[in-house]
Amino acid sequence: MEMNQYLSIFIDEANDHLQSLNENMLRLEQQPEDISIVQVIFRSAHTLKGMSATMEFKDLASLTHEMENVLDLVRNGKLSMNGVIFDALFKCLDELEAMVQDVINGGTGSGDVTELVDRLKAIVKGDIGDGSAGAKSAAPKAATPTSLMLDQFQLSVLMQSLESGHRAYYIEVTVREDCLLKAARAYMVFDALERNGEVVKAHPSVQEIEQEQFDRSFAVYYISQVDESVLRDQVSRVSEIESVNITPVDQGTLTDLDNAAHVSAASASAEVQTATQQVAAAAPAASAAPSAEAPSAPRPSPQAAAGSAAPRTIRVDIDRLDSLMNLFSELLIDRVRLEQLATEVRRNDLTETVEHMARVSADLQNIVLKLRMVPVESVFNRFPRMVRDLAKSLDKKVDLVITGAETELDRTVIDEIGDPLVHLIRNAVDHGIESISDRVSAGKSEVGTVHLRAYHAGNHVFIEIEEDGKGINRPKVLETAIMRGVITAEDAKKLSDDEVNMLIFAAGFSTADKISDISGRGVGLDVVKSKIASLGGHVAVTSKLGSGTKFSIQLPLTLSIIAAMLIKLGSEKYAFPLSSIVETGSIRKENIRNVHGSQMIEFRNAIIPIVSLSSVVGSPDYNEQGEEETEIVVVRKGDKLAAVMVDEFIGQSEIVLKPLGKYLSSVVGVVSGATILGDGQVALIIDPNALIK
Repeated sequence: MEMNQYLSIFIDEANDHLQSLNENMLRLEQQPEDISIVQVIFRSAHTLKGMSATMEFKDLASLTHEMENVLDLVRNGKLSMNGVIFDALFKCLDELEAMVQDVINGGTGSGDVTELVDRLKAIVKGDIGDGSAGAKSAAPKAATPTSLMLDQFQLSVLMQSLESGHRAYYIEVTVREDCLLKAARAYMVFDALERNGEVVKAHPSVQEIEQEQFDRSFAVYYISQVDESVLRDQVSRVSEIESVNITPVDQGTLTDLDNAAHVSAASASAEVQTATQQVAAAAPAASAAPSAEAPSAPRPSPQAAAGSAAPRTIRVDIDRLDSLMNLFSELLIDRVRLEQLATEVRRNDLTETVEHMARVSADLQNIVLKLRMVPVESVFNRFPRMVRDLAKSLDKKVDLVITGAETELDRTVIDEIGDPLVHLIRNAVDHGIESISDRVSAGKSEVGTVHLRAYHAGNHVFIEIEEDGKGINRPKVLETAIMRGVITAEDAKKLSDDEVNMLIFAAGFSTADKISDISGRGVGLDVVKSKIASLGGHVAVTSKLGSGTKFSIQLPLTLSIIAAMLIKLGSEKYAFPLSSIVETGSIRKENIRNVHGSQMIEFRNAIIPIVSLSSVVGSPDYNEQGEEETEIVVVRKGDKLAAVMVDEFIGQSEIVLKPLGKYLSSVVGVVSGATILGDGQVALIIDPNALIK
């Protein structure tokens, strides 16, 4: 499978996790006894390890795995944080950042992690020491003039420049360790130098500097007429420069370099002869003031310095998108109001202006929605490779069946749902699907199946992970929950099967007989539940022993513009999302039947329940008694249908779905949000899922 299409996702998420790791490590250093911070760090490292392994960045995965081992001991109280451990972990973060940066620059993400891995293994074994043994100095080794070889042509240019009264320098520049755009800083240094002279030789090469393929330092031979102090001041003014070492070059130094060049190039006499001819031709230019005629290394281009290898995407803070949506929703409300006013006033110029505004705002609406709505395929497509590798490592045969990948979700959901799905799918493959021998003995196909689905239902997005494995073992779950103090033995006897299934979401809960990289080390389902809750949704699990388990995640649309059917109940107005409506119509009340205490009607050769909206919402000024006919809205949730009695239909309209806010957060029922209509009136939005439930 081609992994390049997922590279930008990996880079974005890896940078987010590294940022989180750094911030939380600093917090932990201030509060070393706070285990909750260790848990957050551990989960970030755990997720980064899984991502790296999936993308086949072996050194990244290896280093984060050893970090996990240390953090696992800390969070379980078997190891106390100290300065040595902090130093080791911070050095690991530096190396991880360097490897991710290498990936951004088009590299393989490889790094020399052997020493760090050995240090972490020693910490796990209890051999902490002073942390200095074998540690590499973070400061780059200073290069000397003799370490940067010049060819005969470059030597001749330097010599003739000295003879004509110019000055030659060997300059080494070191950028700070936390510098994010090394190539950009290098470009600024070259720009400062070339204002007053010429660069004769650069190391590493200009191409390597453009692509940030250097550690923290680069060196140049430089010709100028300005003093050493002036040069140092100009280069030091560039941001994020740690040090500037300037060594004047005299005739003696050049003679030594010339001798070294002759020794190394003894076998290339023809090339030396060619270089000598070039020196003769270039002598007048070299003796003059070092202008653009003097041969020099081209400086890095601004485009290259900006990091052209990075993905051409912009990550926008979701709060800004929320603000944009809020502002546009106000514009939409004003547009509808203006359309009503234009209809009342009946002026041609006003009508034309409003119509043009409607067309422009419709285009703007499409753009704003597309900014927030992303196909779930961008998340789902990462899982086939992951499931394949997991099945291979577990010696299982597993098929992943994806449906609804084209379903578009709010960007808030897309950004946050990745980690919970990773944990759920890992658990499905590891805990759910049996081994080949167990499946065969149970009369099943030796190939297990994991279904990953996404679909819209009303104002909600549903994502389901279902497998045909062994199901949840109720006795084992209860035994583990009692042993870990999640529930008492007395309370355990009163739980239904569904309530027992929900126990697996307890923090640190795991029924795995032994901890493995796949099972998640007890990390996973508690993270899933907390993450889904933070998005305002909830997760449910159903299972049948021997047949399999299904996890169902329900997420609300926090903010969106939807098509809806507006209806009236007396003086009040309500909205039904069109995506949930099967059809509208009217029925005679004499056709409503009473079946076991519930009202039902016949619809399309089926019997479906019918409910009165006015009785559900407690309408104050609408009484349906005495009417012979009533309007109905038939709504759907999955395979279930229901009819809702309403007063009258207003028509279809695009509405802005807004949450009810903190003051009404305790209101539980059939209302999922509200909208403001063109006349300024507030209409509540009905949640068909809650009605059917």
